[in-house]
Amino acid sequence: MTNALQARTAYTRESVLSATPAQLVVMLYDRLVLDMQRAEAAQLAEEWIEAHGHLMHAQDIITELQLTLRMDVWDGADRLFAIYVYVKNALAAANLNRDIERTREALRLMTPLRESWTQAALSLQASGAERGVA
Repeated sequence: MTNALQARTAYTRESVLSATPAQLVVMLYDRLVLDMQRAEAAQLAEEWIEAHGHLMHAQDIITELQLTLRMDVWDGADRLFAIYVYVKNALAAANLNRDIERTREALRLMTPLRESWTQAALSLQASGAERGVA
């Protein structure tokens, strides 16, 4: 492992370990959107193995978001869970059918949610109420 890669790995580990729950959700969304963007690019280039890897990782992130969603905290949680189910199914179909439009649909749905979570995390940080959000 190179020094640069070791430094990056250490930085990432430290970022995750020191993040609040809201910041962790934002990190998941950031990586989810990145995976979907990479999958879309790979699908355009007909690099199906690469697209498969990104789509599978995106589905794993959706699963993590589903598992950490606290249904008892707010009334909209069931609707957000339904969006997660829909997007996860869209990503699976995009992968199975090599369907770039399903990848794009998932990206269109998740990008505004990432922005909303980013704003929510910033608001919580500003108010000092950043623990126990997700």
